[in-house]
Amino acid sequence: MPGKNMDSKQREEFKKQLLDIKDTILHDIRNMMAKNTEGADVTEENASHGQHMADFATDMYDREFNLGLASNDRELLQKIEKAIKRMEEGTYGVCSHCQNPIAPARLHAIPYVETCLKCQEKLENPGR
Repeated sequence: MPGKNMDSKQREEFKKQLLDIKDTILHDIRNMMAKNTEGADVTEENASHGQHMADFATDMYDREFNLGLASNDRELLQKIEKAIKRMEEGTYGVCSHCQNPIAPARLHAIPYVETCLKCQEKLENPGR
């Protein structure tokens, strides 16, 4: 059965790593959202009355930048959730393309990875 290439201790280590990353991301998202809502009542109209336009533009840029980061974090959270689900199904650590085991070093570096290095290279460089 897939996923049997690692023992339960290894799976628990990877699960802890995934959950730690998930907690960090959720904390970061909450912080970004809190910062974005602090100045959410600032509009272009009251920017011209009490805040310099350059400051207003900087605030708007920061808000948009943080929203982009939060979006990236949400995508990463989805990958982490998929990895946890693969653990429950017994397919964690198995390449989703070739069904071969993913190298433990690769899993330590990117614990939510779905493909082995060889298949990832093929996906990134389809012409080779």
